[in-house]
Amino acid sequence: MRLLFVADPLEDFKIYKDSTYTMMREAARRGHAVLACEPRHLRWVRGGPVVAAMREIRLVGSGDGGGAWFETIEEATVPLASLDAVVMRKDPPFDSEYFYATHLLGQAERDGARVFNKPSALRDHPEKLAILEFPDLIAPTLVTRDPQAIRDFHAEHRDVILKPLDGMGGMGIFRVGADGMNLGAIIETLNRDGAQTVMVQRYLPQIAQGDKRVLVIGGEPVPHCLARIPQGGEVRGNLAAGGKGVAQPLSARDREIAETVGPRLAARGLLLIGLDVIGDSLTEINVTSPTCFREIMDQTGWDVARRFVDALEAGVAAA
Repeated sequence: MRLLFVADPLEDFKIYKDSTYTMMREAARRGHAVLACEPRHLRWVRGGPVVAAMREIRLVGSGDGGGAWFETIEEATVPLASLDAVVMRKDPPFDSEYFYATHLLGQAERDGARVFNKPSALRDHPEKLAILEFPDLIAPTLVTRDPQAIRDFHAEHRDVILKPLDGMGGMGIFRVGADGMNLGAIIETLNRDGAQTVMVQRYLPQIAQGDKRVLVIGGEPVPHCLARIPQGGEVRGNLAAGGKGVAQPLSARDREIAETVGPRLAARGLLLIGLDVIGDSLTEINVTSPTCFREIMDQTGWDVARRFVDALEAGVAAA
């Protein structure tokens, strides 16, 4: 197959931990052609199909010591519908340009392209708000632009987490304890005088055991998760915020959450999702570019990339 990965610049990949790289490596191992472009390379002109300026690459070396991990075989501008599959792997943030890219990919679908994850499903499942569909699986949660509603929620639950809806990697997350210290300043920072919606959740002390990333591929959970454990007094477990990643088997509750959410979202065209679970509660559903493949593979030997490419091949065959 000819597989196009729409992603960040290849030169910026940190392949020792990059999940997209592990997908490419497994695809290449099976003999599939690996192509890559960035969202900025997508183009449409009236009367024609969506095309992209892309390059076919060959994986070489390990990239250690700053060496190259790929070489370009060929560069060409190609209709997306002429490929076997398009894998959307652009990292967040889900900003206007990401939004526009999903519309171009949606037009490519109308041309006949097979896109994973499905562009309309990416738009319909914002990563913070997608949990609202599953109230029985989440902790007490408030989504609002009303500063007083935030104060009332804090008064009820006493220890809360506040976060912006467009953050990633733990960016912009604050904890406010029972004393309410700095609550007003945090509301002003995140809420911007009622101009910006904020999510507030009851603080879950189980974060000390890790913010677990549970991967679900084709509606089926990977049997190991990555518990991202906060370090040095930090409230955030995100790896980008310095958390320590520890792979571990799914608990019964992890599996229950995954088996509730996964099939429903897979039926909507989300081949790969990443569930964030603290204790017994679902806190976030990641659909744009879920990660942690490499950490789970390295620590457990369970080949997440192989499962993903299996599911991708099956998805192409079924399309």
